[in-house]
Amino acid sequence: MKKILVVDDEEKIRSIIRKYGEFEGYAVEEACDGMEAIEKVKANSDYDVIIMDVMMPELDGFSACSEIKKIKDIPVIMLSARGEEYDRIHGFEAGVDDYVVKPFSPKELMMRVNVVTSRSKPDAGAAMDVFKYEGLEINFTARTVSIDGKRIEMSPKEYELLFYLVRNKNIALERERLITEVWGYDYYGDDRTLDTHIKLLRNSLGEYRKLLITLRGVGYRFEA
Repeated sequence: MKKILVVDDEEKIRSIIRKYGEFEGYAVEEACDGMEAIEKVKANSDYDVIIMDVMMPELDGFSACSEIKKIKDIPVIMLSARGEEYDRIHGFEAGVDDYVVKPFSPKELMMRVNVVTSRSKPDAGAAMDVFKYEGLEINFTARTVSIDGKRIEMSPKEYELLFYLVRNKNIALERERLITEVWGYDYYGDDRTLDTHIKLLRNSLGEYRKLLITLRGVGYRFEA
């Protein structure tokens, strides 16, 4: 049975998510703040996904997510009453896998949980181990990206998006295809998630952002 950790200082929210999670066949545990969530992960890190509120006492969701990712790379779906781009970017930089704005539909939330927990399909381009272009080096097996010999740290989704773009370099990739292949066939988020990650990826690539071409009205192409 897959396991969810629900982290929210509102008991009512935790109760609703527990009800729907258990109905979908998940084992559900709860934590009332970020500190308790970290302690639970330290004690038992076999959670398949964490649903976490942003605004909580003791420790906010973004900080808790960053600390949890140091322990184990568990997928995190963040809940927030605000949907501004800054909050989304801050969340994705902290390693958040998905972002849901309150008030939310419990059914839609569980659909997103199902997508996140089912993303375990094998990597289609695993045979291609290393990509090099001038000072940019991408090691697919080690999941590392370096520029001029310096390791670049990125969020999990940035790695997945970059790897997919590079493995399909010089091919025009439609937005729908990128969302389907990187986020999952049944992704229920909005298109802004892709745009936010493209922006983060360009920032991470620095001078090599020039390789990531926007195809207006179509999608993106990695050109090298």
